[in-house]
Amino acid sequence: MLTQLTVQNLALVEKAAIAFAPGLNVITGETGAGKSVLMGALNLILGARADRKALRTGADKGSVLGVFSLSSPENVNEILADAGLEPCEEGVLMIRREINAETTGRQMVNDSPVTLALLKRLGDVLVDMHGPYDHQSLLNPDTQREIVDASGVSAAARESYAEAWRGLRGVQKQRLALEGDEETLERELDLLRYRVEELEQAELVEGEEEALLEEHTLIGNAQNIAEGLSGTLLALDEEEGNAFDALAAARRAMSGLRDMHPDAPVWLDEVDAMQTQLRELAASLRTASDKIEADPGRLMWLDDRLSVYSRMKKKYGPDVADCLASLETARQRLSTLENREMLLEDLAKDEEKARGKLEAAGLALRKERESASQKLAKRILDQLIDLGFPDARFEIAVEAAPPSPVGLDLIDYQFAPNPGEAMRSLKDIASSGEISRVMLAIKTLLAAHDRIPVMVFDEIDANVGGEMGHAIGRKMAEAGRTRQGLAITHLPQVAVHGDHHLAVAKEVSDGRTFTRVKPLLNEDRVAEIARMLGGTRHASLSAEHARELLANAKT
Repeated sequence: MLTQLTVQNLALVEKAAIAFAPGLNVITGETGAGKSVLMGALNLILGARADRKALRTGADKGSVLGVFSLSSPENVNEILADAGLEPCEEGVLMIRREINAETTGRQMVNDSPVTLALLKRLGDVLVDMHGPYDHQSLLNPDTQREIVDASGVSAAARESYAEAWRGLRGVQKQRLALEGDEETLERELDLLRYRVEELEQAELVEGEEEALLEEHTLIGNAQNIAEGLSGTLLALDEEEGNAFDALAAARRAMSGLRDMHPDAPVWLDEVDAMQTQLRELAASLRTASDKIEADPGRLMWLDDRLSVYSRMKKKYGPDVADCLASLETARQRLSTLENREMLLEDLAKDEEKARGKLEAAGLALRKERESASQKLAKRILDQLIDLGFPDARFEIAVEAAPPSPVGLDLIDYQFAPNPGEAMRSLKDIASSGEISRVMLAIKTLLAAHDRIPVMVFDEIDANVGGEMGHAIGRKMAEAGRTRQGLAITHLPQVAVHGDHHLAVAKEVSDGRTFTRVKPLLNEDRVAEIARMLGGTRHASLSAEHARELLANAKT
């Protein structure tokens, strides 16, 4: 739930720290007192665009801080993990939004800077905002279908259809890849044949290019290598004063020390080892020297072969593995196009089978939707009776529609508010008040199943009053038993059903206007309800009426 909303330097609000509680929190106050500022502040931490004009006059910076306490933070933690952020510690999520008059503002989640896009993603799983015009979403057939599916359609039926849809689309994609005008296909065939022939003639082999480069280096530098080996051999054991003769002289001199120094035998062994190493090194150098051959013909062949590798990598690379993969892909596509008539016949059969699977899965899904729709319609109608439609009729029609990614159905909510009226689609009903009550009925039903923890009702009770206000307030309070509710209202009949009551008021001090938010208890709440009843001239009667409303709301 939302535990705290702190607003600083926005519109009339210099600073307000509002604490919210579980259940239904009602927010009341005179028109222009600043209730809309609170909703605007909430929208800011949910990713709405910031307007610098919203800053309080004379302020360079404004801010909003929202603190959420989440009993099930899995959805939020998943979003944070996608952004590389740490999960909520003990379910606490803090979102801060700052607006600056001169520079770009910033947004923070648990003290880490984030993007507005991330705030919007978090907002989608944190708060369900329902304003006076949000009922329009209920007119969307996709929304209507989603509500039906959420109310009782199995995930297995939806996934079975989705799998059948993917299967059909996959076959259709293969068929479309083989279809086309003959001229285009012939051009592609010519290109593929050329590509396959060129790559096959190149006879590329992974690892060969490296070996060719090594040999090319040897042959290209044959003379320098031969001279270097010859000079090394002369210094080791061929020319006068060579290294081997020097070691032999050293051994003879050291032999005389054998009987005079205790370490002499060890020294002699080391000299013998050096002589052995010199002989082995000289032998290796002579073998390498014998193999050095400056063959111009071989060098030319290596140049040509390396040129083939370079050319193929430039066209099909960047490395040999990519060239070979390109060859295999071209071979497969060439084989497919050369046999396309036969393949198209097979695909036509596969497509027919896929359509059959889609039809079967779609009809099974429709059967579940019809059953869920009947049950949901009855439950919605029960709610609507409580909301002032005692003689209404409500149905959910599941009609056949062209195949789509979500089924073979079109869901249509149909409503007759009054006796004697024909059933009409919700989209054909002009009264926003009627549609708002339908939306409230649905939200009340689905509140227990919805994972979004906070539900906001922003003056959805506009244009209703009296007993209808009581009905709306009771439904909001009912929804608040499973999810936290925040409701801005002008109706005392709604306000009395709140578990907690906050009043927004304007004050003038030193020529400046300030907005204050105050929690109301006992007589303060009675006074606010009396004010909403319009009891300025008959305060005692209004107060008595307010007490009566509050007492009745608790029963």
